[in-house]
Amino acid sequence: MSKFSTFLRGCFNNITEFLFPSVCPICGAPVETHGELCGDCWGCFDWIDGPHCARCGYPFPSDYESTKNALCPICASGKSDLDYVRAACIYDDMSRSVMLPFKHGGRIKFARFMSRAMIWAMRDIDIAPDVVMPVPLASRRLFQRGYNQATLLSREISRVHGAPIDFASVRRKYRPNMGHKTHAQRFEHIKGVFKVVKPDKIRGKKILLVDDVMTSGATFSELARVLRRAGADEIYGVVFCRVVRAE
Repeated sequence: MSKFSTFLRGCFNNITEFLFPSVCPICGAPVETHGELCGDCWGCFDWIDGPHCARCGYPFPSDYESTKNALCPICASGKSDLDYVRAACIYDDMSRSVMLPFKHGGRIKFARFMSRAMIWAMRDIDIAPDVVMPVPLASRRLFQRGYNQATLLSREISRVHGAPIDFASVRRKYRPNMGHKTHAQRFEHIKGVFKVVKPDKIRGKKILLVDDVMTSGATFSELARVLRRAGADEIYGVVFCRVVRAE
């Protein structure tokens, strides 16, 4: 980049900062960087920052004395379909108050801090994805919503990992929302919804799946199944929040 281009970029950033001051996207309090949370809002989330499963990231009780490679019962039994999964925070009233407006209400300004939190959640795993894949939406749902929230989250993740976003290798059939289905019903409901249409883009690749929330893990599991059948080498997953079952 030339010195003149650098100068112009600096001027543009200064003008933008003057016209649109950096504020917390949730409460509007002043912050240093566009898209970041203020300290008060950051402290309201239940971030997954304690002991957790080394493979799927499921949080253990805070007083659980785990080793670095401790596994949850599902991963220990070999039933996990992904090589690694991570979530930034637990799905609760606070994360839901952000995730639902982001997903259904057009509050796309939340994408920046959400994706940064997801990158932070992956800090303990050494992955080098070839592609970043937002979980696909069915065409009908994409038309209704106007955007795929997983794609918005993928942009910063793709940039940090230096891996392109894959929008087109997998298609998804329309199915009604899973709503209040049970764990088993969710896995049954999502069977057969994904189809790899460009297997050459999948074969031998390390793929990082991106979504907003993980409830039962059924979506990641089914998508991973069809990707492995198409020849994917390794499959990882990351979400902003995940449901944690009450003990």
